[in-house]
Amino acid sequence: VQLQASGGGLVQAGGSLRLSCAASGLTFTWYDMSWFRQAPGKEREFVASISRSGDRAYSAESGKGRFTISRDNAKNTQYLQMNSLKADDTAVYYCAAKLKGTQDYNHWGQGTQVTVSS
Repeated sequence: VQLQASGGGLVQAGGSLRLSCAASGLTFTWYDMSWFRQAPGKEREFVASISRSGDRAYSAESGKGRFTISRDNAKNTQYLQMNSLKADDTAVYYCAAKLKGTQDYNHWGQGTQVTVSS
């Protein structure tokens, strides 16, 4: 199983980025998908999640109105569109996959760095 996150980079405050997470080696439609992030010196925090079919999505307060999670099951890929980025959004962003009925995430990606300059 591999979750390959990409799309991070350096962006000015107020800018946008779209992260992608391509999944392989698993049946993508069996998994709820999520994004987490971890800033230097801070604990990993939840960013957003989306249901297996994509009909339900949840976002942390920090990203509401700015971040949009989506998925394309035909491409085995999930996305995180991030707009109006702030310096506080600087972190390594990780994608994660969770099987229905399990409490813990089963698979994690390697992370992609997002740096927002103020």
